Amino acid sequence: QVQLAESGGGLVQAGGSLRLACKVSGSIFRIYGMGWYRQAPGKQRELVAAITRGGITNYDDSVKGRFTISRDTAKNTVYLQMNSLKPEDTAVYYCHAEVQRLGSVGPTDYWGQGTQVTVSS
Repeated sequence: QVQLAESGGGLVQAGGSLRLACKVSGSIFRIYGMGWYRQAPGKQRELVAAITRGGITNYDDSVKGRFTISRDTAKNTVYLQMNSLKPEDTAVYYCHAEVQRLGSVGPTDYWGQGTQVTVSS
């Protein structure tokens, strides 16, 4: 089994900062891409930021210059530093990881349970 445990969500005023963390644990052989998605009420889940195993990053245009994704390969953890938060950033944020389990061929997609981020105006 593979588990993704998220932390760091909460309530913050506009202009504030939060840092999300997601630790992957279980029977892991290798972790490939990792990322953060978000889903606001009444909207579809969307990609916020992603990072490859080699450290190449990709961001949604709405968060470029404000959010930074990073990963600690040794700790199997991905982070999302969110600065200059806006009310429109309010959503449930989900961690995603492509994980190859021990004894398996190829990666499988895994998701965290989600963490609420609320930005007040």
